[in-house]
Amino acid sequence: MGINIQKLSKNYGNTVVLKNISLVFDENGVIGLLGPNGAGKTTLMKILTGYLNQWEGEVSIGNFNLREKLKRIQQQMGYLPENNPLYPEMYVREYLKFVGELYSIKKPPFKEVIEKTGLQEHAHKKIYTLSKGYKQRVGLAAALIHDPQYLILDEPTTGLDPNQVVEIRNLIKTLGKEKLVFLSTHILQEVEAMCDRVVILNKGKVVLNQTLESLKNDDQQVVSVSFDYRVENVALKKIPHIKKVVNTFDFEYELTFETNHDMRPAVFDFAHDNGLKIISLQQKSEGLEKRFNALTKRN
Repeated sequence: MGINIQKLSKNYGNTVVLKNISLVFDENGVIGLLGPNGAGKTTLMKILTGYLNQWEGEVSIGNFNLREKLKRIQQQMGYLPENNPLYPEMYVREYLKFVGELYSIKKPPFKEVIEKTGLQEHAHKKIYTLSKGYKQRVGLAAALIHDPQYLILDEPTTGLDPNQVVEIRNLIKTLGKEKLVFLSTHILQEVEAMCDRVVILNKGKVVLNQTLESLKNDDQQVVSVSFDYRVENVALKKIPHIKKVVNTFDFEYELTFETNHDMRPAVFDFAHDNGLKIISLQQKSEGLEKRFNALTKRN
């Protein structure tokens, strides 16, 4: 069983934070939670983890009602908050052992979790000596130490360098094959790279709940590309299905195509035929970006 949210509302005094939202998710997959600041994302996550207990509506996680079986649910849930509170004076392995004891685990899977999160060379270091990115990995390792079925991750790639971001993205995608991962982020590319479904909140309401695949099946797509030399727009317009070329900065271009077929191979062929090197190449979901802007635009 996954997560079933029905008519959930939450107020802080006279301020409405969540208003009558209903969502149902399967028992695995990666859910991307998007929304502008103040949309209710963090409040929703705090409710699902049991941190907030004053709210209206019904929430079931697995086979259990959140109000009635909170501790049972928390045993099945891992949580990485945005600010990632740690004990900096503790060693990494010592901290993970401490977290495992909180869950009453007799033999915590230290080796597996440390390997999954790339902490092999840092397990015997004190947390305060680590970079921000590695501290983030420690927080993720702590969220995984009890092998939870449900993961709540609030901005999990904050502070990571580009290589670390790719590694954590791959880990989250792998975890989503067996677990239900609830991922909050402000970065649309994160959702495109990791998520199976997108939920957008705005002013406490669900304004979109759709699979990423259906969002990508738009009539057009946008490809961002950087070359090692400047290219004339007229030359780029010779690529098949191209609708618009925008030189966004220096040697960087945004290419809009009137097709939902992946046009990155065509851009690669263009570069090869013209003796250019591609520095970066990324397909953007025009459907997700347009939807987000339209649904969260302030009046």
